[in-house]
Amino acid sequence: MTTEKTPIISEAELLAMPEEDYMNDVQLAFFRQRLQDMEKEILANADETTEHLRETVVVPDPADRATIEEEHALELRTRDRERKLLKKLQQALAKIDNGEYGWCEETGDPIGVARLLARPTATLSLEAQQRRELKQRMYGD
Repeated sequence: MTTEKTPIISEAELLAMPEEDYMNDVQLAFFRQRLQDMEKEILANADETTEHLRETVVVPDPADRATIEEEHALELRTRDRERKLLKKLQQALAKIDNGEYGWCEETGDPIGVARLLARPTATLSLEAQQRRELKQRMYGD
């Protein structure tokens, strides 16, 4: 699917679409573009981190050295979270390709445009996610 055939719309236009248009070509194109943009941003951040970590600065003061090491550790933790998100983004893009995007993995119900705008990698409807979280709290899963 190319974006030339399907125009990308705004969030407001997306939210204003009737329910029967759920996950039509226009909506799928919107979310594909959003997911691809997020993916590009994460990959760019990873490249910046690689460059940043390669820059070795010899700092004689132990306090300054500790600060730099802590900054590097924080940056690496952030990139690790982004690496996990990248995997979810790629899975969501695959779901768009196979026609499963926007539908709850547990119930088969629509996840909802508003929820997907807030979390484009969502795989569960709000109700199914709440049930799962409640179960995790109750049983410590």
